[in-house]
Amino acid sequence: MSFIKSYVSMRKQNARTNWKKAKMMKNCYLFLLPYAVLFTLFYIVPLVTSIFYGFTYYNILESPKFIGLQNYINLILQDDVFLIAIRNTFIIAAITGPIGYMLSFMSAWFINELPSWLRAIAIVCFYAPSIAGNVYYIFSIFFKGDTYGYVNGILMDLGILTEPRMWLTDPRYMMPVVILVILWMSLGSGFLAFVAGLQGIDRAQYEAGMIDGVKNRWQELWYITLPNMKPMLLFGAVMAITTSFGVCDQTMSLCGYPSTDYAARTVVTHLFDYGFSRFEMGYASAIATILFIVMILSNKIIQSLLRRVGT
Repeated sequence: MSFIKSYVSMRKQNARTNWKKAKMMKNCYLFLLPYAVLFTLFYIVPLVTSIFYGFTYYNILESPKFIGLQNYINLILQDDVFLIAIRNTFIIAAITGPIGYMLSFMSAWFINELPSWLRAIAIVCFYAPSIAGNVYYIFSIFFKGDTYGYVNGILMDLGILTEPRMWLTDPRYMMPVVILVILWMSLGSGFLAFVAGLQGIDRAQYEAGMIDGVKNRWQELWYITLPNMKPMLLFGAVMAITTSFGVCDQTMSLCGYPSTDYAARTVVTHLFDYGFSRFEMGYASAIATILFIVMILSNKIIQSLLRRVGT
């Protein structure tokens, strides 16, 4: 009993101390208030609302009707298209997430060694694909399913193909093309974070490493560069997870909506279908909740792996 009383007393004392500190820093909290209000209204409230609607039947025209886990049961046991979407999403995430993440870091690492004027040009060239508005139109021309498509034309001129391939409508080729486009566009904000992190490392650490026995660039990377870049690595991992699990525009723009035999269907495309085409918001909210949980779990796994870097 004495141990419990001392523990409760310590908790009360810590609470009083924290409250006193909060009162002393009330001006700081006032400055944070506008952001906190906006974050709550546009992130927390929609998230909680989506989780709630996931347990209801809601078609916008009628009031939500609580149906428990029925939406989730239908998703897992009855919705075959959703299972196809899960498979495609995990394939895209498993390939484009790690590869795009490593490509972003390695590109930033190599670019960091260039002269400053050449580095600025290279950063613009590498970052441009992620903000290009007409990139899907360009790729649709490259992979056009007739002899006027650049890929078909080149492969037929080389004798590799004897007739045009329907790259964006044939289920056999749609996913590889989509993955290729996503990888090409993967150098986004994570790439910029890596460049900024590399620029922020004190050069004196590399000199100290040479004195302590670091012999080559790979040892510099493992023992000096990566430990100093853990916050940027985490940010890049979060962006890679968000991008790989949030694929939608790429498949819809390249392969159509819906794609042939749902071969390029993703979870977000499925959500878009039920939310904005069929207006079954309860069902769409259940899809969004499942996707949110998967992304959170993936983020936790990546964080645990990054904590071991450089240790």
